[in-house]
Amino acid sequence: MKISDTKKLAAITAAFFITATAFSGCSESANSSQAASSVSQAVKSDIDASIAAEDIDVGYDEESSVGITFADGSAAIDGEGATSEGETVTISQAGTYILSGTATNGRIIVSADKTAEIKLIFNGVDITCADNAPLLVSKAKKVYIVLEDGTENVLTDSASYSLGEDDSNTDGAIFSKADLTINGSGTLTVNANYKHGIVSKDDLVITDGNINVTSASTAMEGKDSVKISGGTFNISAGTNGIKSTNTEASDKGFISVTGGSFTVVTNNDAFEAETVLSIESGSFDITTGGGSANASMKSDGTPNRNWQNNMGNGGGGLNGMGRPDDNGNGMGGEPPAMPTADSTDKTDSTSTSAKALKAGSEVNISGGEFKIDSADDSVHSNGNIVITGGNISVASGDNGMHANGNLTISDGTIDITKSYEGIEGSIVTIDGGTISVVASDDGINCAGGSDTGSTDRMGADQFSPQDGVELNINGGTVTIDADGDGLDSNGNFTMAGGTVYVCGPTNGGNGALDYNGTATVTGGTLIACGAVGMEEGFGDTSTQYSVLHDLGSTVSANEKLTITDSDGKEILSFTPTKTWQSVVFTSADLKEGETYTITAGSQSESVTIDGIVTSNSTGMSFGRGHGGGRGF
Repeated sequence: MKISDTKKLAAITAAFFITATAFSGCSESANSSQAASSVSQAVKSDIDASIAAEDIDVGYDEESSVGITFADGSAAIDGEGATSEGETVTISQAGTYILSGTATNGRIIVSADKTAEIKLIFNGVDITCADNAPLLVSKAKKVYIVLEDGTENVLTDSASYSLGEDDSNTDGAIFSKADLTINGSGTLTVNANYKHGIVSKDDLVITDGNINVTSASTAMEGKDSVKISGGTFNISAGTNGIKSTNTEASDKGFISVTGGSFTVVTNNDAFEAETVLSIESGSFDITTGGGSANASMKSDGTPNRNWQNNMGNGGGGLNGMGRPDDNGNGMGGEPPAMPTADSTDKTDSTSTSAKALKAGSEVNISGGEFKIDSADDSVHSNGNIVITGGNISVASGDNGMHANGNLTISDGTIDITKSYEGIEGSIVTIDGGTISVVASDDGINCAGGSDTGSTDRMGADQFSPQDGVELNINGGTVTIDADGDGLDSNGNFTMAGGTVYVCGPTNGGNGALDYNGTATVTGGTLIACGAVGMEEGFGDTSTQYSVLHDLGSTVSANEKLTITDSDGKEILSFTPTKTWQSVVFTSADLKEGETYTITAGSQSESVTIDGIVTSNSTGMSFGRGHGGGRGF
């Protein structure tokens, strides 16, 4: 059947929309930071995520097509451009080929001119190959696989291949040395018992289809790029789910997703881009490495970073360097033995990395629905992370989100229900969005260095501020539940807007706020509750009033905290879910000379604002946040 002009017009229109969407990005928020905008634009200019009309077009002329039917150990060919030998079919000319039938030990080989474009119509074909790839594209300009509506198509290989010199690098059930596009609304099932499922050594484009891949290694790989605009994907992979591997150019090695529904279960990374991972839309249900429950051991059998949970969280304090615990033990004592680099440093090799969304230079998320359960980081970039939209729910055995570079959030909903550290980057900037974090260590951590958990977070000068390390909160709503520090910057912390609630540590070795440089508040609302010992407040370079106040005794969990003015009007309120004794609060409603009442449980204490910073704290926070100098 020949595609109608109306259908062609619809396909071209859809392609134009996808191309425009890929380059326009999301609309700018009034609170979007200049840094986030410039980073996003720089990445968009480096990759070509456009999808052409022909990648969407599923139409073909049946009368001029070549029919290939597999049956009874042979393949019948109706037309020119293909030959058969038993159940092996070789296609040597450009054109359209309609494939159907069953081969118990067959193959499709495309070996045409390097300028040839070939369309393979999968019309109910089931091919099993005992010793090689069921579909091999050795030479062509581009190959299209069209999944005919209502059909079931299956390609299956065996656990070993018999390869010669001409196909020695073949390692996928569908293996293409040319650009490969998959479209159509039918079903494709790939059973890859040898290594990979679907591989293109150039660009892999998928615009539609019901695609099921079970693979011993990677499910889907496009060396130069992977572009997906639609389809339903069910992936179970022995190593990686979807990856792009080109390291030779900054405009290659990327993954772009503008639509689709994904259920991905992998032992290693689910989405891995060598350069940029860009997601604009789609639904994602991702499990890696057996999920967050498998966080205690890395997949190579060595301990994960959970050893850090015992360093500063009530068992010896100050990141394991001799600070007293809640019982007064630990000062001057021996710090715990430091793990070796081999046992703590996390590499990105396929033997240890089980991240959900991972990129070499940048992760961009502007939309989509995400449910992630990962043994390793849920969102990870060796460079930057930019989030401008989407609904992201993650449970992580390591970090919820980690960027070796900068991490910027301007919109979207982020719910990190389980993590070691919730959000981590060198510069973390929050301009908007709704963010909730549960962490067994720090809620938000800003530190230089890579995601290793070793010397970049410890050492003799760990109290000195790090250059280029910042936490900036300018908008949004942030709720933190952290067993370590709630908000932790190894450099400076600035707050200019937004609403922040911190349910901080119950031990005195950490603080609801922790910073090595300065903490400045010029706007916004914050209530941060935690233990007495290392509590810190904002500094006197601020322009908005703040209070750091220690109550006379601890407050039980789930007791409402209220701050009221002299007229009894409630200014602030929060219900921490853990015990606490120290609170930091700031609001544009606070006024100098006004007396406020802090009520929590059976305790009620008054404080009068007597300067930009008001504090009664005698904690061991080196004088920071009190307007004083450092002192122990």
